[in-house]
Amino acid sequence: MRLTHDVYDLLVIGGGINGAGIAADAAGRGLSVALCEMSDLGSATSSNSSKLIHGGLRYLEYYEFRLVREALAEREVLLKNAPHIIWPLRFRLPHRPHLRPAWMIRAGLFLYDNLAKRATLPASKSLIFGAESVLKSSMPRGFEYSDGWVDDARLVVLNALAARNKGATIKTRTRCISARRTDQLWSVTLRDTLTGHTEALKSRSIVNAAGPWVSSLFEDVMNSKPPKNIRLVKGSHIIVPRIHNEPEAYILQNEDGRIVFVIPYEESFSLIGTTDQEYFGDPAEVTIDQGEIEYLVEITNQHFRTQISATDVVRTYSGVRPLLDDNAGAAQAVTRDYTFEVDAPGNQAPLISIFGGKITTYRKLSEAAVDKLCEHFPDSGPKWTADTCLPGGDFESQPALQNELTRRYPWLPNQIIRRYVRTYGTLAYRLLKDIDCLSKMGKDFGAGLYEAEIRYLIDHEWALTVEDIIWRRTKRGLYMTETDVDRLTSYLNNHL
Repeated sequence: MRLTHDVYDLLVIGGGINGAGIAADAAGRGLSVALCEMSDLGSATSSNSSKLIHGGLRYLEYYEFRLVREALAEREVLLKNAPHIIWPLRFRLPHRPHLRPAWMIRAGLFLYDNLAKRATLPASKSLIFGAESVLKSSMPRGFEYSDGWVDDARLVVLNALAARNKGATIKTRTRCISARRTDQLWSVTLRDTLTGHTEALKSRSIVNAAGPWVSSLFEDVMNSKPPKNIRLVKGSHIIVPRIHNEPEAYILQNEDGRIVFVIPYEESFSLIGTTDQEYFGDPAEVTIDQGEIEYLVEITNQHFRTQISATDVVRTYSGVRPLLDDNAGAAQAVTRDYTFEVDAPGNQAPLISIFGGKITTYRKLSEAAVDKLCEHFPDSGPKWTADTCLPGGDFESQPALQNELTRRYPWLPNQIIRRYVRTYGTLAYRLLKDIDCLSKMGKDFGAGLYEAEIRYLIDHEWALTVEDIIWRRTKRGLYMTETDVDRLTSYLNNHL
């Protein structure tokens, strides 16, 4: 997308969830905004999470009450504003008395239920697991509570769409290689990572939302020292064939004090994670190691009747969380809270740098950062994101939208309609525009991924590569064969 302003009010560096959220919020308040992302939107930490919108039950053990309260309140906001990609999920916690006594868990769940208002989600309760339980008989009791599921990569894309709808310029595959203050402005040089072409940009302010690269951006791009230190913590996940057919997720306690989620995933799979390990390498090269796989397999097998092994793993992914260094000892104890630093000496152009954070509180972080930014833009508009649906989220319920799509497109298979509802919401109407029969969807590249959907993702959602399409915009890669992927690769090479 071409630059449209001689001078922008704001340049956002980083196209993860915080950068996309800030770009959308600022553009909606009337600021002229450009966002640059060196790779694809949400291609690092923001698409490699546990895919949960949650308060963070375990954070209560570290006395993170403010963070949990804010996250619980945001859980309700996001469930309302993005019903296509976020929905309620019940979690079962098997009780292991030698790890945490029942009174402690009940107290934690009482706080979890009451720290913030619950508008839609049921309260927690105690459980007795019967003979038909998917758990081992050594765990007859437990607890159940509510949180939410999110398609994390699509959350990033939808915020970028919201920003573009408000006039922002979104530039993917674009690296910021230099940023210097000159004459009360930022003079910036951007480089297209595909062509090597460079272009200059001027901006009245910058937000550094580079995630794991937030500190290195100071050193490599601005030739200055970062104001805060971050700790990089690796979280890895494995995906295996579905362990059980229950709709609930499970939260497992381990002997080392950590917890692991086992979450129903894409109908036929279970998502298991996460690990917490200090990471010192290049965030772009993070991968799971064999020890992490064995760790996740072992804790799962300690709990479930159905046993798994490393050979059952169909996919893995790892992300690096850029957490604020609070001098905590263990990686799992590092705060998930966020902060931002404002640098605006004298009358010079401001710089806001984002440190830490979690996906559940991205909107509040974005709002707070733009509030601070708007002190330098007195004509900016009011806050708006709390009461506005993300693109595609303007519908009553998933079943109601599914029925409407079935009525309007009776020729489209029900399984695809169901997936479109949970991926695009009402954006499915744009995808299906001027299509009135299955043959007009074009070639099926496998797993119900038709040419029409691919063209939509390329034309409207910044997709360029196979990875963009089958893993971040959709999860069709779980069902596609190597031949399917090769056919899609050839198609993209010939058409882009």
